[in-house]
Parts: sequence; structure tokens; C-alpha cells
Amino acid sequence: MRDILEKLSKGEISVEDAERALKINFVENVSNVARLDVGRENRRKVPEMIFAEGKSIKDLEKICKRMLETTGRAIVTRLDEEQLSLVERKFDEYEIQKLPHAMSLVIKQKNYHEPRDGGRVGILTAGTVDLAVAEEASMVANAMGCETYLEADAGVAGIHRLVEPLKKMIEHDVDCIIVVAGREGALPTVVAGLVDIPLIAVPASSGYGYGGRGQAALMAMLQACSLGIAVVNIDSGVAAGVVAAQIANRVARARAQR
Repeated sequence: MRDILEKLSKGEISVEDAERALKINFVENVSNVARLDVGRENRRKVPEMIFAEGKSIKDLEKICKRMLETTGRAIVTRLDEEQLSLVERKFDEYEIQKLPHAMSLVIKQKNYHEPRDGGRVGILTAGTVDLAVAEEASMVANAMGCETYLEADAGVAGIHRLVEPLKKMIEHDVDCIIVVAGREGALPTVVAGLVDIPLIAVPASSGYGYGGRGQAALMAMLQACSLGIAVVNIDSGVAAGVVAAQIANRVARARAQR
């Protein structure tokens, strides 16, 4: 990147050529195993994340090392028990943030400082079983510079349980709410009918039988009569976290300019 900028400053290449070269330079090739978009965070404010499922420990180690070298941080999602244990051991000299329900890790250089853009994201789950998806969303929103506030087990089977968590979201003045629910997926509809905050609904695969594994929840959220709900795919905490953080950080920038 420095070479490109030096050539630009000397007039050896045009602005258009420099832009094209920087875009090409953004992609890191890891031993022909993975092509890491290490410049994504600068380009889109969305960090590159490593999806661990199906990767060997050797490949996972190489990819994490390259991410740490180039960005100072490696965000690893959907690890299995063996991967989680081995990655923790191989990177024990780094700072590790472990998300036990989500089976995910954030590995950071000791001197790495995450951005804090001022966005505030609230996260509600219908049940404790939905915490894996909620933690994934929280991890991503945090990595993108947001403060997150997570409240679990506020499902509609006992509607009174929703009062206190929702009150906390309003008190924290969150800019966006993520609601994770499985089974019939009713919680986002209820919450959207009570607040004036953008809401992202995440159907969770915590259901069984006919319409189980998140299918009924997904269809219910897509058919929700309360307006102001956006819906992501089943168990997609990462997608929800990214969208919520983009909304919240844009609101935070506007708030700071007032």
C-alpha cells in the first residue's frame, strides 16, 4: 500500500490507477487456502470474519495468523469443540475473547484498540436457547464499534418477562434492536408494536417438528403485521449484527454532528 501511495505522490501513477491498485491490494492470499479481504473494514466498516466450519486446524491457524499480522484482530465464528480448544491453545499469547454459547472467538494483538463509534445496539432473545445467535450478533456489533446490551429469555410465553428488558433498551437509548426468536417467532412482532426503534428480526432454529428448525419463525417474521421489521436468515447473528451496527453507527455520527 505504501508503494502505491508513494508512486501517486510522485505522479508516477494516476489517481484512477492508484485506486485500482489499492482495491487489488486489499485481498490477501493465504497459502492458496483462503483469500482474505483484509481491507474490508477500511472500505465498508465491516471486518473480515473467519468461518471455521469445515476448515482444518492447520488452515485455520494460517488464516488467523495472517489476519492478526495484517489487521491486528481475527474474528472466528462457528467453531466446533475441537477447533475451539486448539485455537485457544495455539493463540494463548494473544488476548482472546470467548463467546461460549456462540462457539466463536475474537483474537487480538495485546495493543489492539477496537473502534468505538458511539452506536448503541440492543439485543433481545425469546429464550435462553437463542443465546448462541444473540452472542454472535453482539460480537459483530461490538467489533464494528458499538456498545451492545443483551437481555435473554423475554419470550411471549410469559409476556410480563418482556417489560423489564424492553425498559432497559429504552433507558439505554439504543439506536437499533435485534430480536432473536425460534419456535413461532412471535417476539419481534410484539416488540415492533411497542417501540419506535429500527428492528432486525432473527429466526432461530430452536424449534422442532412441523415448521421446526427456524422455518416457522422465519415465515412468521416475514408475515409480521407490525411495521419496521427487517428479517435476516435463520440463525444469522452475523448478518443481524452487521446491519444493526451500520444503522447504529450512522445514527451516532448524526448525533455527534448535532
